[in-house]
Amino acid sequence: MSDIESPVVERTRESKNLSSAAKDRIRRYSTLFALLALIVIGLALVDGFGTSGNILGVGQQVAQIGIMAIGMTFVLINGEIDLSVGSIYGLSAVVTGMMVVSGTPWPLAALVGIGVGAVCGAINGIMTVSLHIPSFIVTLGTLSIFRGAALLISGGTPISLSSTDRNVASFNILGQGKIFGVIPMQLMVFLALLAVGYVLLSRSRLGYDTYAVGGSVNAAKLSGINTGLTRTMGFVLSGACAGIAGILSVSFLSYVQGVTGQGMELTVISAVIIGGAALTGGSGTMWGTVIGVLFIGVLQNILNLQGISSFWQTVATGAVIIIAVAADTALSRKRN
Repeated sequence: MSDIESPVVERTRESKNLSSAAKDRIRRYSTLFALLALIVIGLALVDGFGTSGNILGVGQQVAQIGIMAIGMTFVLINGEIDLSVGSIYGLSAVVTGMMVVSGTPWPLAALVGIGVGAVCGAINGIMTVSLHIPSFIVTLGTLSIFRGAALLISGGTPISLSSTDRNVASFNILGQGKIFGVIPMQLMVFLALLAVGYVLLSRSRLGYDTYAVGGSVNAAKLSGINTGLTRTMGFVLSGACAGIAGILSVSFLSYVQGVTGQGMELTVISAVIIGGAALTGGSGTMWGTVIGVLFIGVLQNILNLQGISSFWQTVATGAVIIIAVAADTALSRKRN
């Protein structure tokens, strides 16, 4: 009897797997279709949207959010969340800006800024894993701690970088420079980090472990995966990416203050969720994150060109988040 039933059971499992894969594809492509529809609307109804200058401008505008979203993708796939990335962004920017102003060679200052972000991420991961506290609570606390640290270090006063200083002028190329006088340097940094993130997530052991932990922590443990290290590494990557984005910010503006980056965590998390990552973990792709980042960037650009208030832009972003999460919940119910 078992010999007869086993092929049936096997075919049933294959059918379920195919059904799940088909739904994942539908979910992934639906976001892409929504982005394409938004672009068509922009081209048809918004003056200046399709110009090369505006398109490159959108690329520069989404670069910092995109860099932070790369790290956040690992965190969400792990089944965790990081609410402190905006504060890490600001803290790294403040530390880097102060070092550059003091005369520290900018490459060293930038490395320290990235290190600050990575250390902050490690603190989030270690506290979440070792204290067995939900990452939502941990990062909600460190959001205030890191923000307070940035304000204490800067004394609550803005830090301005003088472009007449040779070290500052060289540093500003990171945020203000353009390759061949056309392509923003920030966009190229984003694309380079995107390639690294893609390889880590889809072609490395870390990526395999990340999906396994997000799918089932207990099953991952039984298969020999160091789940604590994997979860912590997700936070470290998130912190380092936030640090890099913060460095680009101070390089672009030649200005930073302790409140820099406030509220950015919501936009970053929104982009990754819109791109297909589930809050419950175990799903998401780097390409989906890119689509989510572009969707938010294009939406904000259209609203800006139409002269719509930033307050309404916040409302629109929130509505998109609710729709994306509702769609993910409905799809998960169908899959179950």
